[in-house]
Amino acid sequence: MHPVLILVARRVALGVLLLWAASVLLFAGTMILPGDVAQSILGQSATPVALANLRAELGLNDPPLTRYLNWLGGVLQGDLGTALTNGQDIAEALGRRLGNTLFLAATAAVIAVPLAIGLGLLAARYRDRWPDKVISTFTLATVSIPEFLLGYIAIFFLSVNFRIFPSLAAVHEGMSLGERLYAVSLPALVLVLVVLGHMMRMTRAAILNVMESAYVETAELKGLRPFAVVARHAFPNAVAPVVNVVMLNLAYLVVGVVVVEVVFVYPGMGQYLVDHVSKRDVPVVQACGLIFAAVYIGLNLVADIVSIVSNPRLRHPK
Repeated sequence: MHPVLILVARRVALGVLLLWAASVLLFAGTMILPGDVAQSILGQSATPVALANLRAELGLNDPPLTRYLNWLGGVLQGDLGTALTNGQDIAEALGRRLGNTLFLAATAAVIAVPLAIGLGLLAARYRDRWPDKVISTFTLATVSIPEFLLGYIAIFFLSVNFRIFPSLAAVHEGMSLGERLYAVSLPALVLVLVVLGHMMRMTRAAILNVMESAYVETAELKGLRPFAVVARHAFPNAVAPVVNVVMLNLAYLVVGVVVVEVVFVYPGMGQYLVDHVSKRDVPVVQACGLIFAAVYIGLNLVADIVSIVSNPRLRHPK
């Protein structure tokens, strides 16, 4: 079998193993939380008989291993369970929320990825000169500021003072694409600023590392323009680390939107998760955590596969 196929198969198997380990940790973590789920649902005035009946109905009296296997079996069949607080089907509720989160993440990614790569190329081209210093200082500042603070700053200036964008990202069915984009402008802007610096700096570092190669020096000696050397010779050979960092930040856009969604009251998975954590709705927390883990592991798996396929030494081992 070709070495590339062997490596890809190993990465896929490792991804499945990591997802299983994440499911075990999620289930164990929610089980050891302090408090009584039945008590939190029925309230402090619940009678002992009512509490015992609800625990039996929810399967809380079963051994932990039995409960885990029942939950995992349901997940493998597409059944994420029922929310304890409102009795709604979790899969149906998460379907709408996941679509909103993916829309927000995709909007931010469409802006952030080409902008970060372009700024990285520009910074590498003008290394240690004023464009490089300005870009690096700005992106370092955006990385250093927490998401919630960036969100409140954006709301203060762009919503309160200048009234350009809405402060709350309210979306609903029936909105046109333009209306949705306008509604998510501020949270998308905050997410772009958060991930832009990391992607730009890694792109710059990868290109500068390749610029020390002999074939780049040869291209420069042939009289090619500096930006053509960077774009046509250095960047294609720096794709693997750039793809890795892009995929990691795309995973963050999906998994790390919790704070941004709470700040802008956006009806996505992050807001849904926070609402049910406060209510100690364990099935919802488990389902959201498992989906976040699957997205993060899946995007990292894609990054690994792209890095393997883009390596000419692995594609042509002879």
